[in-house]
Amino acid sequence: MGAPTSNAIDNLTQALKSNIIPNQEYLLQGSVLDSAVEILLQRLRGLCDNVDSGPEGFHDHEMCFSIRKGPPPEQPLLLRVRRALDCTDMPWQLRYIGQPELGDKSRPTIVRSSIDIGTSNTVVDFLTELGCRLDFEYILRGYMFRKGRMKITVSKIFKMGQGKLPDQVEAISQSYLVELSVLAPSGQDAIAEDMRIFAEQLKPLVQLEKIDYKRLVH
Repeated sequence: MGAPTSNAIDNLTQALKSNIIPNQEYLLQGSVLDSAVEILLQRLRGLCDNVDSGPEGFHDHEMCFSIRKGPPPEQPLLLRVRRALDCTDMPWQLRYIGQPELGDKSRPTIVRSSIDIGTSNTVVDFLTELGCRLDFEYILRGYMFRKGRMKITVSKIFKMGQGKLPDQVEAISQSYLVELSVLAPSGQDAIAEDMRIFAEQLKPLVQLEKIDYKRLVH
């Protein structure tokens, strides 16, 4: 058993050194009112790939966990678990998200570390045993588009009811969250400029921009 494990670690180390693992997310976010979402969806159908087949729908349950690596002001480690409610045979997804790197004002997008892993449905028990805390959870229902390497999601966010059943939900606002993102290896900042150009084509329907979460908190 030792040799296969060593080979796997060596291969992963080599992949990291070769900069071929997509471990950074480039991100822009915005919102659109319920009354205007159909117009935005029509615009995206015209701009994105697979126009004939249309967008891919999704209905997911996402749980957001955190665990502290040290006392404040040390930032906690953030982990998210997502499961598809409409495709129950799909693997669950565990995602690590790093702190956003806003950079200078000339950088078109937020950049943050991000690693996605497919898991079994016991991942929540595993995180709980590690000492992770469930901060909040919600339901996402919406559509996903593709434009080359770019992923565009238009999703409605629902607050879960006391019973925590997927059908006992309540919309948290009268708008949809719109996210434009790309997962890529480190150092591919040219992607951010492509995203900026694409975001310009969605104006004035939606304003996609860098969100400074620290400023929102304070």
